[in-house]
Amino acid sequence: MVAGEFGLIEKFFDRPSGRPDVILAVGDDCALLKPPQQQNLALSVDTLVSGVHFFAETDPRGLGHKALAVNLSDLAACGAKPAWCSLALTLPQIDEAWLGEFSSGFLELASQHNVALIGGDTTQGPLSITVQVIGMIPEGQALLRSGAEVNDLIYVSGPIGNAGLGLLGRKGSRLIEDPAIYAALETPIPRVALGQALLGMASACIDISDGLAADLGHILNQSQVGAEIDWDRLPISVPVRKYVEESGDLSFPLRTGDDYELCFTVPSRLQTEVERTLQTLGLSGGCIGRVETTPGLRIKNASGLISIERNGYEHFSPP
Repeated sequence: MVAGEFGLIEKFFDRPSGRPDVILAVGDDCALLKPPQQQNLALSVDTLVSGVHFFAETDPRGLGHKALAVNLSDLAACGAKPAWCSLALTLPQIDEAWLGEFSSGFLELASQHNVALIGGDTTQGPLSITVQVIGMIPEGQALLRSGAEVNDLIYVSGPIGNAGLGLLGRKGSRLIEDPAIYAALETPIPRVALGQALLGMASACIDISDGLAADLGHILNQSQVGAEIDWDRLPISVPVRKYVEESGDLSFPLRTGDDYELCFTVPSRLQTEVERTLQTLGLSGGCIGRVETTPGLRIKNASGLISIERNGYEHFSPP
């Protein structure tokens, strides 16, 4: 049995950083870092709350992975190279088996991306997880939401709607047998390599956390442009397509969140280069539409325009 907060940190989270830019990590009042010159620092923080972002019975190993993955996805969206992270855990009680699995999932993903855990905090209370990540981008090269221009092509890096379908399965409202659907919800893959590859190519970028329609809408609003996308060109898995056909809900893959794919715009002259990049990285996404002058997002298929029932998820919004 670990003895209190400091014993917990030492047993489950205190690991050598392996990074020369970490002067001091876990174990002191502050971490000390030595960032390289001519780099901008990119910082993101997210909180996951039990009963809001995940079920209380969620597998802790997958939860550790996802807690870091959703933050790495933010870094990917701006083209940053991940470097450091901190973790704050609020726990109802100390459960060593749970913590062992959670820390394994978290630290394995951190190791994959050479991310050093440099500090954090633990306290007692209802289960919640807050992660802060810091990455680096060459000065002035960050991908933003505000750079899309008329006639740019709109891309999505991979399948959308799988996580939303997995959520229906976990809620028991639909029988889901494909493990890949649950993996999309519970252990998403942040598109870090793609984000860095898009530096100098993409005019705007965002990760899809609240649904494609809502997140693409952020790009359009901040770039002061509009867009038309073709539903028939959306990257949709067979299970999601089957659900749409059975339910008649064409808006489903556009409004469900937690996909953590990248949605980005590129000048049409770079189409071949971008598609070669997607292929090289083994990603199944592609071009879904084009940026237009007229404000707003229009979605069409072979039958005409499609209306969206609910434009993505937003905390504190009316039900």
